[in-house]
Amino acid sequence: MSFQPKFPEGFLWGGAISANQAEGAFNEGGKGLSTADVVEYVKLEDRKHMKFPFPTSSEIEEVLQNQSQKVFPKRFGIDFYHRYKEDIALLKELGFKAFRISIAWSRIFPKGDEIEPNEEGLAFYDRVFDEMHKHGIEPVVTLSHYEMPLHLSMEYQGWQNRKLVDFFARYAETVIRRYKGKVKYWITFNEINSLLMAPYISLGILRDQVTEENLLQTKFQGAHHQFLASAKAVEACHRISPEAKIGCMVIGIINYPNSSHPEDVFTALQDQRNTFFFTDVQARGEYPAYTERFLAEHGIQLNKEPGDDAFLKEHIVDFISFSYYMSTVSARPESSGEEAVGNLISGLKNPYLEASDWGWQIDPVGLRTLLNLFYERYQKPLFIVENGLGAFDKVEEDGSIHDPYRISYLKEHIQQMKEAVGDGVDLIGYTSWGPIDLVSFSTSEMSKRYGFIYVDQDDYGNGTLTRSKKDSFYWYQKVIATNGEKL
Repeated sequence: MSFQPKFPEGFLWGGAISANQAEGAFNEGGKGLSTADVVEYVKLEDRKHMKFPFPTSSEIEEVLQNQSQKVFPKRFGIDFYHRYKEDIALLKELGFKAFRISIAWSRIFPKGDEIEPNEEGLAFYDRVFDEMHKHGIEPVVTLSHYEMPLHLSMEYQGWQNRKLVDFFARYAETVIRRYKGKVKYWITFNEINSLLMAPYISLGILRDQVTEENLLQTKFQGAHHQFLASAKAVEACHRISPEAKIGCMVIGIINYPNSSHPEDVFTALQDQRNTFFFTDVQARGEYPAYTERFLAEHGIQLNKEPGDDAFLKEHIVDFISFSYYMSTVSARPESSGEEAVGNLISGLKNPYLEASDWGWQIDPVGLRTLLNLFYERYQKPLFIVENGLGAFDKVEEDGSIHDPYRISYLKEHIQQMKEAVGDGVDLIGYTSWGPIDLVSFSTSEMSKRYGFIYVDQDDYGNGTLTRSKKDSFYWYQKVIATNGEKL
């Protein structure tokens, strides 16, 4: 008799967006400027050698003085701020059990260092959560998703400053207390391991605030402060809302060795630690043993205060969540080969895999492997909170949008999730990325679409913002209705 794995009853099917890519209304409701609000749109022809934004404070000052000549897509998003009722109704029609969103920190504390929160911002999320509950959708809420009050970057030098730990703790306690009973699932920092690649986006650190020689030291010091802030959010959640669960979140990457050469294999192990280091600290509550050698060899001395390690140990997360878009190939330094590109991550091309329009290596089986690795390592519930295919979509003359490539991508990944559940992995949910088209995080464009729902808007914010259903809408609707049995 063949074994037929099944998703558990009550599995949290849904989708995920972030405030800075969807909400818009950047200057309404008392919101302050965030680090995402000053990231410009870059034309395709100017993007060939583009790195992730790492501006200086003077460059940001210049942006603020010449705003009218530039396009800032994350300021307008897809106008979820005004259209959330329409959007949530569409997600209800899809059959969503859960919807992952983020709270814009600068809507609650516009500058980040205030004592009292902004009531208009708090009230907005009350309305959003009430609307979700009206439709039977469980909120999954990220506290920090690639944005923070810009003032904290400009005045405090971002997360390299320990003062941000307490600013974040005040923000986390404020929203956890406010939405007690409305939010059962919290996530602290989105893709926290991205700080190794994108110090401005993840840590709010500006290029003139750190030297090249001191950059790695600054990243790991910022990581320590975010670990403490995450632990403070965990403590607040367990104290204020003990019925809720709170987790960490990382970019989920599986690293393959380029060959069976022992040095390639060890390089892949070391690269895998760029993920596991961050889950080790938050899920086990301590710095892993291999960190000591890494820090020493790179001349990194973490500034810790008495009690830091004990606090991390005492306040560990309830579950581990992660994004999964690709795998990567690791090789010893002297190896050569064609590079693959990806969101924050790069490595050698894998000859056995196809790639997306943006060069990301598509690897469904890698998701099953990673789920098993995470679960064997931690024995904690897992939650896939981002996964999807960014692609160019075409609207036909009759208004239909055929996206078989998206259906194929998601079908293959969901099948491997099911296999992992059959392997014994405790998987509690799956929220695909961008169920409604939104502004891309990595390129700030609308052309790169992930959604089941099409949004009529171009890269410059032109369009009617009309929402329409793609073929994948009806496919995913059936997947949810059958709890993953009909793919």
